[in-house]
Amino acid sequence: MFLAGRQPDAPQEALQVLDIVLREMPTAKYCPVGRSFYSPKLGRPQQLGEGLETWRGFYQSIRPTQMGLSLNIDMSSTAFFEALPVIDFVSQLLNRDISVRPLSDSDRVKIKKALRGVKVEVTHRGNMRRKYRISGLTPQATRELSFPIDDRGTVKTVVQYFLETYGFSIQHTTLPCLQVGNQQRPNYLPMEVCKIVEGQRYSKRLNDKQITALLKVTCQRPQAREKDILETVYHNAYSKDPYAQEFGITIDERLASVEARVLPPPRLKYHDSGRERDVLPKIGQWNMMNKKMVNGGRVSSWACINFSRNVQDGAAGSFCHELALMCQVSGMVCVSLDFHLCYLLFLLSFRILYLNLCCHLAMQGLNLLKEH
Repeated sequence: MFLAGRQPDAPQEALQVLDIVLREMPTAKYCPVGRSFYSPKLGRPQQLGEGLETWRGFYQSIRPTQMGLSLNIDMSSTAFFEALPVIDFVSQLLNRDISVRPLSDSDRVKIKKALRGVKVEVTHRGNMRRKYRISGLTPQATRELSFPIDDRGTVKTVVQYFLETYGFSIQHTTLPCLQVGNQQRPNYLPMEVCKIVEGQRYSKRLNDKQITALLKVTCQRPQAREKDILETVYHNAYSKDPYAQEFGITIDERLASVEARVLPPPRLKYHDSGRERDVLPKIGQWNMMNKKMVNGGRVSSWACINFSRNVQDGAAGSFCHELALMCQVSGMVCVSLDFHLCYLLFLLSFRILYLNLCCHLAMQGLNLLKEH
């Protein structure tokens, strides 16, 4: 009835069923995360640093539109753990060779926080790649660890056990072991016999450098995004989807066409005293170089509050001077080159009281400027 136009509201239960049907095949081929699917086959992974990488993927959902039901697909990227040996992951995480000097307490905390809940597979048993989930790190080094091997209380060290049982000689004996299993019966796995299992999404917060690297990957021009979407639809082969065929669903692999027109860009007007009085934007872009605003804002007095320990006094003052000068050149009215610069060291135990005090001092400085 909805497709025939006799029902205004789309039946959500039916849409949910269709959505589930069309998600079956991608779920088997890719790594599902929410409504998206990711795979290293959809684009070359890019390193983010600290043992992480980006995986390319796509978002998929059924949506009711004026043309009927549409399959909405868009490209996306997110962070995954690199499938690295744990030794290499820890080296990248700490950004140093971990065999040179012992781990500090802060190193242990960082490693434990990064690896808790991560799945690893053992590499010392040939083709038998058993998987475990990391629960923590041992407080002792590997060479100091021992455990009972029978009910009679016979104790054997981890180093001795791996050598006698698997013929594996542990090299990094000063590093802690990974703890897997529960707290009642923990298992100890040396880092060098473990590798991170592929396809684990990193759900914690990225640092600034990682966010910047991820944005570079996801930022695409429309033509490139369209090309990637069409390639994704082609590789997904919805026309051969057995689940869709079972429900009588057919997908047109072409993009939907809509009638539209491109509006001409408006000519921007600037002040007559500037070098350029007007400009016609190109591809939706323009800048303020050699231009002056027609009606600039009015600023009678202003202040700058510096919270940084690392910015020199002269650098902050120079920045304020250049900012005021640029505002004047761009057409803002009454932006005085005189300003009140207040320095406030950002204390380790910061309280809102300090911010209020600094703002109060800045206001006093502004009042002094107004009087003169």
